[in-house]
Amino acid sequence: MRHLLDTTDLTVSEIEGLFEDAREFLDTKQHRLLHNKLILTLFFENSTRTRSSFEVAAKRLGAEVVHLDVAQSSTKKGETLNDTAKNLAIMGPDAIIVRHQHSGTPELLANMIDTPILNAGDGAHAHPTQALLDLFTIKQHFRRLEGRKIAIVGDIKNSRVANSNIKLLRRFGLEVILVAPPHFLPHTRLRTSYSLQEVIDEVDIVMSLRTQTERHDHPIYGSLKDYASDYCITKELFGDRDILLLHPGPVHRNVDIDDAMMDDPRCKVLDQVKNGVAVRMAVLKKTVLG
Repeated sequence: MRHLLDTTDLTVSEIEGLFEDAREFLDTKQHRLLHNKLILTLFFENSTRTRSSFEVAAKRLGAEVVHLDVAQSSTKKGETLNDTAKNLAIMGPDAIIVRHQHSGTPELLANMIDTPILNAGDGAHAHPTQALLDLFTIKQHFRRLEGRKIAIVGDIKNSRVANSNIKLLRRFGLEVILVAPPHFLPHTRLRTSYSLQEVIDEVDIVMSLRTQTERHDHPIYGSLKDYASDYCITKELFGDRDILLLHPGPVHRNVDIDDAMMDDPRCKVLDQVKNGVAVRMAVLKKTVLG
């Protein structure tokens, strides 16, 4: 794997290999596999969880990490993406982790320089490591994935997390059902519903998404409260069903998921955060060491 731009860059056997490493990395101990290696984080778009997760992952592997705030420096001074990429590559990093608000930018960088590029999210296109950690979390709870059903709920049309998960989870045999109001649904051949209540009795997993108001050209709902009245995940909705609840974060409490459900043992949001570090350690190991 030279670059990780989308989950399709990995075969099923490669993903299983990553997960074997990730299980070992869950011990949270230091693994000096990347000692004397340099990792650059290049974030043109704000991030807390993904950036910190990658940085913790790299440091637990013994790598040096340098964050470059290009959104506030070089690009604002007029430097082109091509020049930024070449200037970074000449420093000799062993991998560059990129997040950008425009779809396709990590792939453009990968075509400009030889340094391995890891996509930490590009526009509404892809977020491969998030999908990998979501699948890893699901596999912790279900021995058999074939035939399981997952409902992805919320602002699907604008979600790179949804895009990457749809591709990846279907490869592992899960049926994906998209649940959202009409204006949040993409054009798709997948099964769709406007109501989670309609499908709640048949799904094994629910993945709630953040309503990405920053990606909307104009307000869709009068308020987030209006949206929450239809799509917030509540204990009343889940009842006593044995369903796994996921969310990529950050969670809008009482909009995406209510307070009571956030504290419910079926909610695996914190497991996802822990697993994210381990999975990203595995990805960095494979990218840098081969």
